[in-house]
Amino acid sequence: MAAPSLITELEPPQDLEEVVKVFKALSDPARLKILAYLASHESGPCCRLEEGVCACDLEAVTGLSQPTVSHHMKHLVSAGLVIREKRGRWMHYRIHPQGLAPVRAFLSRLGG
Repeated sequence: MAAPSLITELEPPQDLEEVVKVFKALSDPARLKILAYLASHESGPCCRLEEGVCACDLEAVTGLSQPTVSHHMKHLVSAGLVIREKRGRWMHYRIHPQGLAPVRAFLSRLGG
């Protein structure tokens, strides 16, 4: 009898889609740079009294334009890796504490 496939063990099917979404979000170097910055900073230089990093700080860190940063942040938020909160005219971002849980579960099934 063949061993059950890793893919068939992920139930319901949206579990696999969730893992794919996270991996896609992690596949871009700019997004990895943003995540690393968010993980190492509770707040950015512009908004030190606030929890989270202001979008304006991410522009400076990445060297990307505001629309491009917004595009990358949309992917990170959609994948559940980042939490977004609007304060005034700026968005503030922070790491979602359980954002990598689906990937951790998937990788543990691979033996990683």
